[in-house]
Amino acid sequence: MPNPHYPGNPLIDAYGNGGFRFADMSHQGSILILPSGVHGWRPETFADLVQDDFDPLFEESAMVDFLLLGTGDEHQIVPAALHTKLRSHGINLDIMSTGAAARTWNVVLPEKRRFAAALIAVK
Repeated sequence: MPNPHYPGNPLIDAYGNGGFRFADMSHQGSILILPSGVHGWRPETFADLVQDDFDPLFEESAMVDFLLLGTGDEHQIVPAALHTKLRSHGINLDIMSTGAAARTWNVVLPEKRRFAAALIAVK
């Protein structure tokens, strides 16, 4: 994966208008927050999401126990194959709207738990 947009795990200050604000920065588009940092993420909508979009997560799976998946404006159901692949890498999945996932990220981050977040930007 290319160098992260931000090489840490910051709190999310704001989301909406097609992007996110964190660490006194802004990013247009979706983001993937991994142990290595915050990365731009390809999916623009939940319908765009494919299993390959999670390959960077699988590369860092030894450092991740839970994935918060923000699916956009509304909670969505992910395919069983994705659940199976995540479990095969030892990763549990929490699915919620992007707003709920961003708020949850801010709660779990100070706990130093082994979380990652995949957040689809909302308009």
